Amino acid sequence: MPLFAHVNENAHFFSMNDAAHDWSRTSNHAFELEGVNWPSVEHYYQAMRFSDESYREQIRQADLKQAIKLGKAWFKKKRSDWKKVETVVMTRALYTKFKTHPELSDSLLATGEEKLIESSLYDHFWGCGRDQRGDNHYGQVLMNIRAKLRQEITPNTPE
Repeated sequence: MPLFAHVNENAHFFSMNDAAHDWSRTSNHAFELEGVNWPSVEHYYQAMRFSDESYREQIRQADLKQAIKLGKAWFKKKRSDWKKVETVVMTRALYTKFKTHPELSDSLLATGEEKLIESSLYDHFWGCGRDQRGDNHYGQVLMNIRAKLRQEITPNTPE
């Protein structure tokens, strides 16, 4: 196997951290989840790392840069189940964002069956990594949301 994975020409590469990209977790697309208004997916994701409700609220009210900093604070105790639930947390936030903003759903659905790849060179969990052998969980989450949105538009009908 070559060092770098074969680049798929039918893939859509993007960055989950590019606030100008609509699918980004840092884009300025507010949504309501669990009875609370969140300024971005990143705010929700960072806040959910913690069980402390007051700290979650502090993250929610912060600007984006500060929310990220608070979410990565080493001195705050994170949820013990975080590694088990972080993908679910990201999925819930992104799905809610796409349902809240139909224009985002339309752009995601317009990709057809393209493979969606988060192009981070350094993140092998959420992205593809420099060698494109990363897990690409962010891309997988978006492809799962795309499939769910498509299913909601054209539900299976009995023949």
